[in-house]
Amino acid sequence: MASTAASPDFNREIHHRRVAQNTNDNASNYNAYSSSGPPVDSTLLPTGSRSLSFIGLQAWCLGNTFAGGLLLTIYLISNNSPWWRLPAFFTCLALFHFLEYYTTAQYNVPATRASSFLLFSNGSAYTTAHALATLEIVLSNFSSRYQLLIANPLVITVGLILIIVGQIARSVAMAHAGTNFNHTIARERKESHVLVQDGIYAWLRHPSYFGFFWWALGTQLLVGNKICLLGYTVVLWRFFARRIYGEERFLVQFFGSDYEEYKRKTSTYIPLIR
Repeated sequence: MASTAASPDFNREIHHRRVAQNTNDNASNYNAYSSSGPPVDSTLLPTGSRSLSFIGLQAWCLGNTFAGGLLLTIYLISNNSPWWRLPAFFTCLALFHFLEYYTTAQYNVPATRASSFLLFSNGSAYTTAHALATLEIVLSNFSSRYQLLIANPLVITVGLILIIVGQIARSVAMAHAGTNFNHTIARERKESHVLVQDGIYAWLRHPSYFGFFWWALGTQLLVGNKICLLGYTVVLWRFFARRIYGEERFLVQFFGSDYEEYKRKTSTYIPLIR
């Protein structure tokens, strides 16, 4: 008598068919939603990395951090407490990471995944930098003389302006580039790749890098960090100098003389990186 239990191979085949069907459905849904763009290859859509529960959890944590940090910052400032700088820093971080995901989800659906928040995918150096900035804020609160060296209304205002300008530049760049934007360097040209030269890209050659560079320095000016301001400047400049040099080698290969001409007409507006 034949067994009625399904074999492991049969179960695996059913699972693979369901995954393939779900992926194709996602591609069909996206193509229907974005009829103005080219059809999306279903193999480009993330599957396991698009965990809705993990996306929701990160969004919930960032939302609470932003709202709680903003309210606590206002409360501490109203009470003339220097500790306002700590929740202010986390408020900036929460908004930045939320907008990284939101902008990607809004304008670059095929690339959207749980890691688009960049909370856990920016590497140990990124985490270490923010941990050290947090530590400097905490330790400096025990020395009023240390705070007065840089934490004054003018510097705070400059820091806030840099944060706003940097955040707007990065988010607008991501939105305008759409599916041409990626958090990692593209080493091979795909059919969908185009050289974006209008909008914010008509003025800035790497507006997302410009935005992050000045946003990060702005956070350190806002909270009055002196050691981390210097550290951020050196580390970020070296990082973007290497990254822009490496990325532009591929862009010249992709677009040839068109990119060379575009490069001559624009600047990064990051000091000493033409």
